[in-house]
Parts: sequence; C-alpha cells; structure tokens
Amino acid sequence: MFRQMRRCNQQIAEAECEKILQKEPRGVLAVWGDDGYPYTVPLDFFYDPENRKVYFHGAREGHKIDSLRRCDKVSFCVLDQGCKMPGDWALYFNSVVIFGRIRIVEDEELKMRELLHIGEKYYPSPEEAGELARRTFGRLDVLELTIEHMTGKRVHER
Repeated sequence: MFRQMRRCNQQIAEAECEKILQKEPRGVLAVWGDDGYPYTVPLDFFYDPENRKVYFHGAREGHKIDSLRRCDKVSFCVLDQGCKMPGDWALYFNSVVIFGRIRIVEDEELKMRELLHIGEKYYPSPEEAGELARRTFGRLDVLELTIEHMTGKRVHER
C-alpha cells in the first residue's frame, strides 16, 4: 500500500526514527485541506514508543480540525538538527515521515495523560506542565496519530 523508499541506501532504521521522534521538538502535520489543497502546520508533539502513537494538542476549531473531520489520513514529518562533518560545508540531517490516521481523543483520562506528556516535554518542570494541563484541559483537543507506515532517511544536502 505504501511506496518503498526510492533511495533505500539512505534509509535509516526504525530505531533511529524513534530516537528522532523522542528527541526533536517539532514536526509538520500535513492534512487534506480546503478544495483539495494540502494544508501543513508545524506542531509540538509527543511520541509514545510503547504504543507507536504520536500526540498533539490544539484548538478545538480551525482549518486543521475541519480538515481532520473530513479525512483522517495524514502525514507527519520531523527533521533532526543535522550536523556538518569536518571539512564539509553541506549539512547531514535525518528526516522521519509518518503516514497514518488521526483521531480526537475522547477519553478524558487518556487526554490528560497525553497532555501531561506533551507538557513535560516542553515545560521546565512537571509541576508547570501539570498546572497548564489542568488550566487548559477543557479548551483544547488532544489528537492521536496511529502510525501505519514510517520511514527515515539520512540526507547530505549538496
């Protein structure tokens, strides 16, 4: 169903993809937008390696939510920070591309747990993350991306 990577010699292992998902702070979610145009939006996220799911939080209305209600199939891309090798001007970086289906989390216990995970990834302390989660819980949605296909690639930009 999903295409194989054309330049398979640049493919990175799934374990490396998971490390990137756990470490990097942002990715870009692509959805089927208005009038059939793709719509992409950069998002903070949390990757749960036990369940192979990605979680996001955001407003309960807007272009992204409208698009997700129309079609739950999405793509999500994350890049690492990259590095330069001694004597080389070009950057080496890794990318992870996920294809899957996304849903709004309805279960309040799961919603709070994943909201706390997201907060703990970005806030200075678990206490601050918990305070923000409790304060904003009723005003936002948590989205759950179930991974159907994931690939990673090491690129040397020249």
